Amino acid sequence: MDRVTAHIAEPISGESLYQERARRALPMLVRQAESGNSIFYSDLADELGMSNPRNLNFVLGSIGRTLENLSKRWKQKIPPIQCLVLNKNTHLPGEGIGWFLIKKEDFSSLSTVRKRAIVDAELAHIYGYPRWREVLQILDLPPVNQSFAKVNEAAAGRGGGESESHRKMKEFVAVHPEVVGLPASTAGGKCEHPLPSGDKLDVSFVTKAGWIAVEVKTEISNEADIVRGLYQCVKYVAVMQAVEASENREISAQAFSAIAGKLPKNLLPLKNMLGVAVIEDVSYQ
Repeated sequence: MDRVTAHIAEPISGESLYQERARRALPMLVRQAESGNSIFYSDLADELGMSNPRNLNFVLGSIGRTLENLSKRWKQKIPPIQCLVLNKNTHLPGEGIGWFLIKKEDFSSLSTVRKRAIVDAELAHIYGYPRWREVLQILDLPPVNQSFAKVNEAAAGRGGGESESHRKMKEFVAVHPEVVGLPASTAGGKCEHPLPSGDKLDVSFVTKAGWIAVEVKTEISNEADIVRGLYQCVKYVAVMQAVEASENREISAQAFSAIAGKLPKNLLPLKNMLGVAVIEDVSYQ
């Protein structure tokens, strides 16, 4: 979201395409806030059926304008929920968010450390804000009430033993760190890395930048197995962060789900809600 867009985007009540998308996007962002997870531009664009994430600039600017207007009516600051939408490379919102955060400063001119501190503080306000449902209600927007109960029930069944394809995919990812965005020169990952919880990471990379786990799913993995992988990533990050804390290390843990095919479209909202990064179409044969 650039600064010009932040100034000129209109609130969500109009009939422009970006305003219609803003009305669809705001309940999704409320879902993210209530689950305590940010979302990447590309993931929100996918969920909205948008081919170009850059077109989210006006969508998010419209949401920001709407919340500012409502803040004036309520005489209470509503956190800029559009701050939840992050760039996948920088893990920061677009520069335009600064107009909603620090009116007297130029957000783009700040150091990355300062930007991150400001954004992290705002994210805490967003996650803790208790009136998001009221915001949706007064804007006449339905909340996202999609239930994954049946999907969860299917995933709760026992998975099968390791297949030959699963072993091959693990070994491929371990020697191809670029699959998870690491430099090709990164030292090879370790397969079946044990955690003190008794779990084992399919692949574990330890770099100067941090600790990365990869949960792999092959082309023979069904929907239930893919769902298990999403929840395993959530669990792994929690355990890995606990390990880092117990060893007085910087908290840096990340977990990716790498799948040989496409993530089923019906699981896209679940993936976003859980805050799990999925890498699709990994070719390992």
